Amino acid sequence: MSHHIRRPLLMLGLALCALAGLPGAAAADQWGSYHWARPTNPFTIALGDNVTSGWDAHLRSASSEWSVSTVLDTKVVAGATRRRNCDPTTDRVEVCNATYGDTGWLGLTTIWAHGDQIAQVTIKINDTYFQTPKYDTKAWRNYVMCHEVGHALGLDHQDEDFDNANLGTCLDYTNRPKSNQTPNRRDYRDLKAMYAKADKTTTVSQLPAARSTERAPAADGWGDLVSGSADSGERTFVADLGNGRRIITLVLNSQGSEG
Repeated sequence: MSHHIRRPLLMLGLALCALAGLPGAAAADQWGSYHWARPTNPFTIALGDNVTSGWDAHLRSASSEWSVSTVLDTKVVAGATRRRNCDPTTDRVEVCNATYGDTGWLGLTTIWAHGDQIAQVTIKINDTYFQTPKYDTKAWRNYVMCHEVGHALGLDHQDEDFDNANLGTCLDYTNRPKSNQTPNRRDYRDLKAMYAKADKTTTVSQLPAARSTERAPAADGWGDLVSGSADSGERTFVADLGNGRRIITLVLNSQGSEG
């Protein structure tokens, strides 16, 4: 998600690992060691559809593109929350859009982690900006939806320089999203490496969905800022809940990410 001055992606991974108390360094394109737990591959991650008709095609497109991965599929299923609140559902991703206001962000992904395992995720897309001519395009909508779903799978950015040539991935910062609307080969390779080791437990949704007892945090509850700033492309916050539980919020800023 976003636009700030280029910095090695490893630094974000190390910052998150330090806060999480996890051993070792993160993979270059993974924001820490966080992943969906599952005993075998391929596995399926449910994407709860809480979006309006103007976003349905973009959600289906992102789901289809990320499902090209050999280790995972994503499946669009009926949403289980209200769009404005966008509260989480255990073991799945809830995707929402609403006019959240002049917040300074285009989209944000919130990840609940237990240890190094992703337990549930919410994605919010801010229609306050996508109702303006600058962002109300197919390219921007595809870019941001693909970008947020990529974070929900556990991936970080491939590149954080807005001014260099596009890499052909929605996880590349860009002011020209036309050629950055989908994942690229490197994204699929990174997913394969990330999910090479099996888990003994699972955090992947088993239908019917189980209602979470937690709620999406408000902006003043995002926790500590560990990367980025309001003037950069993206900000990352971590709230430590204790006992190995934390909430990571990845915020795609409106200024810059769309230059």
